[in-house]
Amino acid sequence: MNKHKNHYMIISGTLILVGMITGMLGKETGKGYFLIVAAVIASLPIARKAFLALRMKAFSIELLVTIAVIAALFIGEYVEASIVAFLFLFGAFLEVRTLEKTRSSLKYLINMTPQKATVIRDKRQVEVSVEEVIKGDRVILRSGGQVPVDGKVITGKALLNEAAITGESIPITKKTGDTLYSGTMVDSGYLEMLAEKVGDDTTFAKIIELVEEAQESKTKTEKFLDRFAQLYTPGVVLLAIIVYAITRNLHLAITLLVIACPGALVIGAPVSNVAGIGNGARNGVLVKGGEVMEILSKVDILVFDKTGTLTKGKPEVTDIKTFGEISENEILRLAAEAESGSEHHLGKAIVKEAFTRRLVWNQVPNTIEIIKGKGISAKVEGFTVVIGNRSMMLEYSIEMTTGVIQYAVARENLGNTAIFVAVNGGIKAVISVADQIREDAVTSLQELRADGIRKVVMLTGDNQATAKIVATQLGIEEYHAELLPEDKVEMIKALQRKGHIVAMAGDGINDAPAIGTANIGVAMGEGGTDVAMETADIVLMADRLSQLSHAYALSKATIRNMKANTYFAVGVAFILLMGVLLDYVHLASGMFIHEASVLIVILHAMRLVRFNKTNRKVPIVSSKESHAKHA
Repeated sequence: MNKHKNHYMIISGTLILVGMITGMLGKETGKGYFLIVAAVIASLPIARKAFLALRMKAFSIELLVTIAVIAALFIGEYVEASIVAFLFLFGAFLEVRTLEKTRSSLKYLINMTPQKATVIRDKRQVEVSVEEVIKGDRVILRSGGQVPVDGKVITGKALLNEAAITGESIPITKKTGDTLYSGTMVDSGYLEMLAEKVGDDTTFAKIIELVEEAQESKTKTEKFLDRFAQLYTPGVVLLAIIVYAITRNLHLAITLLVIACPGALVIGAPVSNVAGIGNGARNGVLVKGGEVMEILSKVDILVFDKTGTLTKGKPEVTDIKTFGEISENEILRLAAEAESGSEHHLGKAIVKEAFTRRLVWNQVPNTIEIIKGKGISAKVEGFTVVIGNRSMMLEYSIEMTTGVIQYAVARENLGNTAIFVAVNGGIKAVISVADQIREDAVTSLQELRADGIRKVVMLTGDNQATAKIVATQLGIEEYHAELLPEDKVEMIKALQRKGHIVAMAGDGINDAPAIGTANIGVAMGEGGTDVAMETADIVLMADRLSQLSHAYALSKATIRNMKANTYFAVGVAFILLMGVLLDYVHLASGMFIHEASVLIVILHAMRLVRFNKTNRKVPIVSSKESHAKHA
């Protein structure tokens, strides 16, 4: 019956039209028959849904409409009975159509899901469905094709559009060793890739799953309205009975039933939530639920990790200074061999420099010990290699000479991170590594301040000199350096104890404890790492701070939209109620206004689908102006 609900609506509408024409021809009896049948046909799917809700011990809007239609038929108001039932079905039809548009972002993602893949099997290229691709398959990609699974490029070079994953439409070059993600498109070129994640394990599949779950989740406002509706509906029935008992006017009582339906009130908040989260997904921002959106809109302090968040997280070796008899390349080779077991950005920079110089090593480091926030120790080719900051050297009681310290300070004053390398208990080199600030960092921080962020704080494990340079360039007045992960957690807790709503943005790996402690955790997605998706409340899939600025502005717009819908729905309900009591609003006209109010809140929420912060006129303020504004 629900499947053919639209057919019931069409038949009912046709019968109403025929009945009206029959009445105009002077045949009132025939008119009555047509209208009664129209009312009964339109009421069937409504009554069935009301009955199913009652079986679940829930009082639904459909129950109010069913009671009203039956009562109208009982007192001979055939025109109003049929029109009320028809308008309810017609309103439901329009609601579904417009709600589909608010979910267009999710529908877009689902439509982007790959269907076919070309793989090499038995030395032949075979086209198979995506479900048949298994780990280890060699997958062929050509211009115009879609990447079917996650994996690594093993040969070839191509331009790829990763908008489905990151929200960034500018194509990027992919070559041997680069990671590919399911759902992205090959603009031009040829690639062969090795399948590593297939089926539901792909990044694209997880994004769709996260968006679906987020759109189904509820804000505190929605949860309150759900509880309110459960009490409100039986309350309306009771009120209608009381009105009838006092006035003995059944028509007034059933009109009250229809007018008091909380349709717009119940649907206004969820549709804003769905549209807002969908907009985020289209722009490469995964917001994990309506409650996250609600809390994000209240955030007043943003805390950032430095490396990989405010900076690109792709530091490069700028200088190697040796102290002792071991050559520069030999020190770099030993350090890279030790760091090959690390996932830290600075360690990767050392390994990358070794590869650039074509240095090779045959052994895998053993007895690796990673000291979070300090460095790494490993046994390499019979040597004990300790790599890290000053705290790491103190941890292993390694003496630093005045010359070593002076050189390290000089490099740090130039904006480098000084990494000490000790071999068998003595410092043999200082490797200087520098990272670049993200291009969109300054503008994004200005936009965030303009939108309501009171303070931006930078926390880093890096040295004071480097931290100061980055903070100065970004206009960040408060920063703390040389911190361990537990220190960052304590600083976030201190801000929360002062009553602040804190968001912490990090790379989703090293900063997981701090991200988990903050009211809102934001992870730079790094193309969609599993850790980032699982740890944070919000994932920025393109690793762009402008996406965080968009998410913050979007959260405020979504909550504003939700509140406006709620206020509008309450206002319309009040006006209609007064209209009924003053005999200005009747059953059919009341239902028409009720359904119109539902459509208005949906259409209002749909504005969020097109929300784009770049179209807003936001005054850019400096950190000092922002501080003065909120002081």
